[in-house]
Amino acid sequence: MTTMTEASVREFKMPDVGEGLTEAEILKWYVQPGDTVTDGQVVCEVETAKAAVELPIPYDGVVRELHFPEGTTVDVGMAIIAVDVAGGTAPLVEASAQAPAPAEKEPEEAKPQGRQPVLVGYGVAASSTKRRPRKGADVPRQEPSTAAQALQSELNGHGPAVAVTPPRPLAKPPVRKLAKDLGVDLATVTPTGPDGIITREDVHAAVAPPAPAPAPAAEPVPQPAPAAAPVATPAPVATYDTARETRIPVKGVRKATAAAMVGSAFTAPHVTEFVTVDVTRTMKLVEELKADKEFAGLRVNPLLLISKALLVAIKRNPDVNASWDEAAQEIVQKHYVNLGIAAATPRGLIVPNIKDAHTKTLPQLAGALGELVSTAKEGKTSPAAMQGGTVTITNVGVFGVDTGTPILNPGESAILAVGAIKLQPWVHKGKVKPRQVTTLALSFDHRLVDGELGSKVLADVAAILEQPKRLITWA
Repeated sequence: MTTMTEASVREFKMPDVGEGLTEAEILKWYVQPGDTVTDGQVVCEVETAKAAVELPIPYDGVVRELHFPEGTTVDVGMAIIAVDVAGGTAPLVEASAQAPAPAEKEPEEAKPQGRQPVLVGYGVAASSTKRRPRKGADVPRQEPSTAAQALQSELNGHGPAVAVTPPRPLAKPPVRKLAKDLGVDLATVTPTGPDGIITREDVHAAVAPPAPAPAPAAEPVPQPAPAAAPVATPAPVATYDTARETRIPVKGVRKATAAAMVGSAFTAPHVTEFVTVDVTRTMKLVEELKADKEFAGLRVNPLLLISKALLVAIKRNPDVNASWDEAAQEIVQKHYVNLGIAAATPRGLIVPNIKDAHTKTLPQLAGALGELVSTAKEGKTSPAAMQGGTVTITNVGVFGVDTGTPILNPGESAILAVGAIKLQPWVHKGKVKPRQVTTLALSFDHRLVDGELGSKVLADVAAILEQPKRLITWA
């Protein structure tokens, strides 16, 4: 996404990476003012609510200015870097030179007002060069054009505010969502941001005043001014001991995870069932596979066989692999399995998934799991890799935990939690022996998975892990 500000300077805007996100944080700049950049060169890394993404510049030139420092959260559509493209826009310069000042504004008037699908880091190239068939006869329509320009410049966060009495108060999407969540009418909020834009602080400030509101109801009109003074006193109450507390802004992956978990927990009625199983034979098979030449260079661990066991259980009980469509009031049965694996990363919990996991052989599944885990640890998981999951596995056992009651990943019907595998006394062939035992927990959406179905799935997974040869007989 780019805009022309001077004859040879282009502004590169924060793009929508294709997931409908409204903002992203600039993690790192790879260029500085004065550096030469080429078409396709990565200029910065940003973190969205989904993942870290590198943004390439879509033209050649010299960096003139970085509009935001690292660590700044920027709304989609705001210019983040200015690049002097020099002779790269000769046709545009000629067009600007031949036309009077108003002609320079016309390309901006013709910019699409709505969001369009874009390639990551690029933007809608067609709209930025479509100038020849410009509506020259549109001069009489300057009033709507001026209003559109004013509204666009204000939403972008720069440019002079024109008194156009917009149809609704000016506020960026995240601020509108905050106001909606808090039940605040933006029309009643006094803006303090640049060009009359309502900020987050304005919305929060609008929530507190209702308490003092009765005070102005007093008869003397001049007196409410002193009454408003006490309203400022609650602000100091929010202070805290910086030596004893640390406040961390909720953003990026953590913010997305929080919203997803709250939405899932209070939308889908969760039911969790547990089973404790002897996995000694499975652990022996893991050791045998590590020595198998078919798995040379691949990561073989209990998670591999647990994943395969869940895939076989889903094949035997396909109705569990579904989702609930609230709008259409339909149950959507999936004839494919995108197996999600919950991964703890420095940026928070993410759940990338293996596409069409049901079609993979055991070595292929091992390779896919290894790639998924390594990519997640490096923080390079793409947004696409976290979309479209159908069921998920979360391995809490790596933290020494026996089990848990996992929360469903939004849009999925089931999630399997795997506990720590420990040596425990176990009755085996009529005698108490030390065996390797673990506890499995399956949470499912009770709207579409009843107790019988959920129990069958969990029982099948446990049976396979107890007798791994069932991977062959049942598959």
